[in-house]
Amino acid sequence: MSSPAISQHLKVLKEAKVLRMKKEAQKRIYSLDDSGIGEMEDWLLDIRNLWNKRLDNLEKYLLKIKKEKLRDKK
Repeated sequence: MSSPAISQHLKVLKEAKVLRMKKEAQKRIYSLDDSGIGEMEDWLLDIRNLWNKRLDNLEKYLLKIKKEKLRDKK
């Protein structure tokens, strides 16, 4: 990966508040930004909860159909 590509990726992560950058002379020191990481964790938790609810509803629906098919066979 080229230096400009790495710089662009770091810039995007910094703008997204995932990384912090500190300048020390000619160096740039990067570290994780807790605020951005916290936002990502919250978003992931929301997505997990959403899909858990959707999959639970799908399971209920499939069980309902299965019971109906068994009832119809009798």
